[in-house]
Amino acid sequence: MTSKAQSIKLFSFDTPQMRAFHLAWMAFFVCFFAWFACAPLMPVIKGEFGLTVGQIANINIAAVAITILVRMVVGPLCDRFGPRKAHTALLLVGAIPVFGVAAAQTYESFLFFRLLIGAIGASFVVTQYHTSVMFAPRVVGTANAAAAGWGNAGGGVTQALMPLILAAVLMMGVAETMGWRVALIVPGVLMVLVGLAYWKFTQDCPQGNYAELRAAGVELEGGKKGGWDSFKLAAANYRVWLLFVTYGACFGIELFIHNVAAVYYVDNFKLGLKEAGIAAGSFGLLALFARALGGWISDKMALRGSLNSRVTLLFVLMLGEGVGLIWFAHADSVVFAIIAMLSFGLCTHMACGATYALVPFIDKRALGGVTGIIGAGGNVGAVAAGFLMKGMGSVQQTLSMLGFLVVLSALCAIAVRFSAATNAEHALAPAAA
Repeated sequence: MTSKAQSIKLFSFDTPQMRAFHLAWMAFFVCFFAWFACAPLMPVIKGEFGLTVGQIANINIAAVAITILVRMVVGPLCDRFGPRKAHTALLLVGAIPVFGVAAAQTYESFLFFRLLIGAIGASFVVTQYHTSVMFAPRVVGTANAAAAGWGNAGGGVTQALMPLILAAVLMMGVAETMGWRVALIVPGVLMVLVGLAYWKFTQDCPQGNYAELRAAGVELEGGKKGGWDSFKLAAANYRVWLLFVTYGACFGIELFIHNVAAVYYVDNFKLGLKEAGIAAGSFGLLALFARALGGWISDKMALRGSLNSRVTLLFVLMLGEGVGLIWFAHADSVVFAIIAMLSFGLCTHMACGATYALVPFIDKRALGGVTGIIGAGGNVGAVAAGFLMKGMGSVQQTLSMLGFLVVLSALCAIAVRFSAATNAEHALAPAAA
């Protein structure tokens, strides 16, 4: 019987584990690409619909908020129906509102479809679930973090690529009022293509697909039923909620910084839009390697120690993120601000990877529920940070306060520590099995 992969053979597509790895991060990439595709085109869309600042804020909140709910739901659905069906459905059904937003004729219809598009942000949960069931404990942290980091890059790529797609459409003689609509069709088409590939080339776990395995009486990681049972098991585990907080304090901060960094550089250091964009963009580029680095170090520390070594790493990274964030808020020159941003950004991305290096060990009976609830924490953190800034009225004061809150959240990380019995159960031999 096929078992979990003990290593990551990056350039191989021969095994079900590596096909799942590559298609999972690709699916996550195109979902994030489509999720954020409207953002760089908003100046054009704003002009067409005559949007106010308040209406734009509503659009941005709608796009993020619904992801909280869908992430919580889609995790248990992976336990119930398998990640292959869950991801394929998310890609194919999620493409509908992407096409819909391109056809919107009013602010209300645009807001409605933008709200629905937020659901595809749940692709992250399916990606982490699929790599968690495909890779063995010695490499699962690296697999989870690398798939998440590369998929996450879709949100950054769309910032640069969507304006180029629009420019190419306009060069073909299409009017601007139609051009942005044509440009938004591209990510929808990509989602359909990747969705079909996901269905054809992946399977739920190393042994096969959940439906057939359950029919044969095989016990699965998600338990006998999955679904609501998985969610209830996960919600009853205090470690899930501790990691819900830490993920809100790392991935939530990551999303918040993406939204405010460019404005912060313009307002505080008087940079031009181009220079501010480059400075802010460097934060996003860290996702290409830093999240994977956090997962890789977590795996290495677990090999030399125990599950609690993974916990200690997350604690240290959260402290580093908080202190660096406070430094960033109080930097008095653009050079020190960029150095501080890259420093705490490195810790932030690595903490995201270190969090999901712990997820597969929380409760294997409810992997989907655990993955979904913790993933939702990231969006809760981003929304909470947004409301904090709205209340404080100052980006600099908000950043400083968030730094102190992140330091406090490190206490949640260290509280995840496991018993000696649990550590013994998940002990790893130094040599490959």
